Amino acid sequence: MRTLGLILGVVLIVAILWDVFETIILPRRVTRRVRLTSLFYGSAWKPSSFIASRLPNPKQREKVLGLFGPLSLFFLLGIWATSLIIGFALLYWGSRSRLIAAGEPVTFWTYLYLSGVTFFTLGYGDVAPVQTFGRFLSVVESANGFGLFALVISYLPVLYQSFSRREANISLLDARAGSPSSAVELLRRHHSDSKFDELKSLLAEWERWSAELLESHLSYPVLCYFRSQHDNQSWLRALTTVLDTCALVMVGLKDGPAWQARMTFAMTRHAVVDIAQVLKRKPSERELCQDRLTETDLQRVQLMLSENGIDFADPEVEKRLRELRLMYEPYVFSLSEHLLMPLPPWILPQNAIDNWKTSAWGRIQ
Repeated sequence: MRTLGLILGVVLIVAILWDVFETIILPRRVTRRVRLTSLFYGSAWKPSSFIASRLPNPKQREKVLGLFGPLSLFFLLGIWATSLIIGFALLYWGSRSRLIAAGEPVTFWTYLYLSGVTFFTLGYGDVAPVQTFGRFLSVVESANGFGLFALVISYLPVLYQSFSRREANISLLDARAGSPSSAVELLRRHHSDSKFDELKSLLAEWERWSAELLESHLSYPVLCYFRSQHDNQSWLRALTTVLDTCALVMVGLKDGPAWQARMTFAMTRHAVVDIAQVLKRKPSERELCQDRLTETDLQRVQLMLSENGIDFADPEVEKRLRELRLMYEPYVFSLSEHLLMPLPPWILPQNAIDNWKTSAWGRIQ
């Protein structure tokens, strides 16, 4: 039994330290199917999202879901620390390390207590190893505890800087594409003097934003669970709005920035597909035309754009648009269902109000 405990302790410590390395230090996506962090988020998100989905008030639902991302970091840290303490306790116990225990009988719980106070560098001195190997283990464990908390302290600022950069661009869509964001509204507001110069610049900025989002959310998947400041905003809505806008431009929008739209579409779709893969979400098989853009809705889109001087040169708009939508909508539908983040509409409802026009005291008249 002691030998088995020694082996289990080594395996547990190596597994936890490797998981910490992959989660915090390794700046790339981990393709291994079985990971402690992935198992934790997969098992913890299901009950959290189930409870939140039963709340009738959307604002309360967002508040509950908004707690998951930050709280999960503390729970994950607790799992790492607890696992390392147990692992080192198994090493002490398995190696039969002699202890000074103030006359008390030495059991496994004594070794566990020694491991805990050593990991957190408390240094009470009431229980201490007296042999060379036990003292060596205590030094190694103290270094592990100190190193883990140092890594976490340095990890949090990086995480929140990535979150802040993401949210800054999402907030910019408020005045540019409405609240919630909409592709039709974005095109309408960026059509000035029959030109799309501003739209071209905007799509170029969102191409780079999508690349940064891809890099940060693949390296730190926990960011996918961090919610935006407003209930009608999210990183998934923003990505989908950009994809919808690029699709409309690419199907033959007269005088539209077609080349830039293709580049932005490619980068943004890349981000959506890879994030879905990291979260282990298969493409949705739902019927697309019945979900977001029916034939009647497409006619409304064309009519609204035409009223603003925006027309399509290609007569087969519906066919080409459906082909483009099939390239990204199965993935955004799957992410939407998993993360409980609604997708943006193609056309804003009549009662929609931009976030910048509202406050806690009412709306601007």
